[in-house]
Amino acid sequence: MSTPDEATNDLDTVRERLNVVTQETRFSLVQDILGHPSGLPTLKELDYVNPSRSQTTIRQHLDRLVAAGIVEEVELPADRRQNDLPYKFYGISEAGRRFLDDHKLLRAEETLREIYARVEKTAKIERYESAPRPDR
Repeated sequence: MSTPDEATNDLDTVRERLNVVTQETRFSLVQDILGHPSGLPTLKELDYVNPSRSQTTIRQHLDRLVAAGIVEEVELPADRRQNDLPYKFYGISEAGRRFLDDHKLLRAEETLREIYARVEKTAKIERYESAPRPDR
C-alpha cells in the first residue's frame, strides 16, 4: 500500500507525463513514431513528415519525450552500420507503451500506420525507411 506522499508523487508523475505527451508537437511525434512501419523512425524521417517544424524543434521535443521515459533513442550496433545510412532511431519505450496504453492513447496505432504508408516520400526518405534497424 502506498503512503499519501507516494500517491501524490505518482499522480504528479502521471500528470507531468500526460503534459509532455499531449503537447501538440510531441503528440504528433508520438503518432509519427507509432505510424512508422518499423516503429523506429530516424530524425530525418520525422523531419520529413513534419515540414512545418524545424529539425532543431523536433530534436528538442524528442529530448523531452526521452526524458519523460515515453520515447527511447536506439542505435544500430557499430558492426551493422552502413555508410550514408542512419544509425540512430527513436521508438516508444516499453514504459512509454504501457503509459500510452493505460491512457488509451494507442487505440489508433493501426490507422496511424495506414496514414504513414500513404505519405508520398522522396527517394532519400524511402532509402532511410528501408535502412537496417536495431533489434529491440
